[in-house]
Amino acid sequence: MHHSLTKALYDMFPQDEKNNFHNAYVYMRHLDHFVFHALQSSGLPAKKPDNEIDEELEDLLEAVVQGIAETAGSVETSTYHAKVLKLKDAIQLVTQKANISIEPPETVIPFKQARNIILENPASISVGECACRAVAENSCLPKGEMDVCMFVGDPHAAFINEFNPKFRKISQDEAVKLLEDVHKMGFVHCAFFKKDLGRRFMAICNCCSCCCQGMKVYNMFEGAIPILAPSGYVAEVSDECIECGDCVDACGFNAISMDGVAVVNQDKCMGCGVCEGQCPNDAISLRLEPSKGEPLDIEVLKKG
Repeated sequence: MHHSLTKALYDMFPQDEKNNFHNAYVYMRHLDHFVFHALQSSGLPAKKPDNEIDEELEDLLEAVVQGIAETAGSVETSTYHAKVLKLKDAIQLVTQKANISIEPPETVIPFKQARNIILENPASISVGECACRAVAENSCLPKGEMDVCMFVGDPHAAFINEFNPKFRKISQDEAVKLLEDVHKMGFVHCAFFKKDLGRRFMAICNCCSCCCQGMKVYNMFEGAIPILAPSGYVAEVSDECIECGDCVDACGFNAISMDGVAVVNQDKCMGCGVCEGQCPNDAISLRLEPSKGEPLDIEVLKKG
């Protein structure tokens, strides 16, 4: 089993990119150590994972992080990035029944290096501990309740399930339930794409601004490092606003303020829909906004 899964991961890479296999192998086996080095390299606080790994592997992960950092400044060169998803679009990604191979237009995925949506055996989903929260100094989730990151489709989901003890297989129905639960908790769904994992979509992370590196880096540099692309929507406040301010606290991108009623800064809004889910009076909705690109709506993309 081990041999066949390793071979499936190796076979995923075209001949001229076989060297990426080693990065993928170590990344998925030691995701927590990778994130530890990534946070450190960004100057963000992090605590070293409890489990020790060989120094050579630490060096390799540090080199992988360095390569990502050197390319992160532009959508042209970025090798590791995410598309923000509203809940409906995230659910579509984990409920596909047939294999999919799509190269979305750049209006959907603006990045050049890793942008394809290739789902092989899409019902194969593995969920595991959020590495960002696991190495955070003060996580917003308690130990034992951090299983909110999902690898979707093979070979990634099968490989990480077999080789990383912090991950386990779940059904598509369980994946939908998880997405709905974390949406209620105010987490942002991010579809991650990585050059080292086949230049394609590989995971949905459910992120927060207090622990998760993608959101922390994006906010720290006010979008100048384009690690995240907006969903294609923006939040809109209706006359039903009761001026409670819950949305201000809920927004992970600091895009909402109070001026009597809630006011959305559309430049900052990423269209994640967290505020919509947290508003007690259903006064916030998402609307399509062309300046934010197009949504990653897999059903629309399948129709071409």
